[in-house]
Amino acid sequence: MTSERERLIVVDAANVVGSRPDGWWRDRPGAARRLLDKLTMLGPKLSEPVEIVVVLEGAARRAMKDAPPLGDLRIVLADHEGDDAIVEVVKTAATADPDRLITVVTADRALRERIEAHGAEPTGPRWLWDHLDQ
Repeated sequence: MTSERERLIVVDAANVVGSRPDGWWRDRPGAARRLLDKLTMLGPKLSEPVEIVVVLEGAARRAMKDAPPLGDLRIVLADHEGDDAIVEVVKTAATADPDRLITVVTADRALRERIEAHGAEPTGPRWLWDHLDQ
């Protein structure tokens, strides 16, 4: 259940995974699954209540095949472009609650411009990795 005070954090999984040269390209679903597992622990590490939405695209979508429950994470499997799915999540949330704080984790400049047009605040993958690595 969400609260109007919960910050919405939308994670561009492809961009976040791709920000670390750890061999992710050899196993995209596995890399996405490792990120999802870490994201289940993000909420308690933050100083505010959050809702976390993770957008998976392409081969990374297979990370959800036969996956156990992921706590409170909401997963969006993009049919085509992950960026379009992220913008849609932001637009829907901003329309439902114009005062809600929305943060999108991505380093993609074009995506940052698109989500800022809907009132979301971008932050880079390093912010997320810093919290996940604590």
